[in-house]
Parts: sequence; C-alpha cells; structure tokens
Amino acid sequence: MTFVVTEACIKCKYTDCVEVCPVDCFHEGPNMLVIDPEECIDCTLCEPECPVEAIYSEDDIPPGQEQFLQLNAELAKEWPVITKAKEPPPDAEEWKDVKEKLQYLER
Repeated sequence: MTFVVTEACIKCKYTDCVEVCPVDCFHEGPNMLVIDPEECIDCTLCEPECPVEAIYSEDDIPPGQEQFLQLNAELAKEWPVITKAKEPPPDAEEWKDVKEKLQYLER
C-alpha cells in the first residue's frame, strides 16, 4: 500500500511531510509534492503532518481524487526527491482552502 498526495497540495506545497519520511519517497514539482508508490512503506508518518490534509492512504482517497494515485506514480519518476522542509510559496495560505485545483498543476 502507498500514501497519495492529492489536489489540496497544488499551489500550497507545504513540506512538513518530507521531514518525517524515513524513506525519502517525496518528490517535488513546481507547485506540488508527490509520493513515489515504489518507495512508500506505508508508515503513516506523513499524513498527520500535512496542514492542508492532502495526504491519504490509497484505500482512503476521497471521491473524485482517485486519479492522483496514478499521477503520483507518474510524476515521481520525473521530479526530484525532496528530503528537507522548505518555506511554502508566499501565497500558499490563499490557496489552502481552494477546491478543484488540478487545472493549476504545473508539470
């Protein structure tokens, strides 16, 4: 099983989750993080760290967010690993409650 970063992360990109990951399975894109399903060990440490509740177990992905399982797998192969927390984008607070952000995903 793996954990999945969903739409809530887009344009927020808080990195609290990467600090607690014991296997460095997070990858960083321009405005979102993803989890490599091949590396994730299902430890559950990252899920409570996300301030926008964007991380879910693959068995608990909210309705309408299922495509993020495949998207995480795909983008993890393209984006570099991130292992240290960094400052979120300056406008992250403005985006944290916005819904339907897939159109803003930058690859």
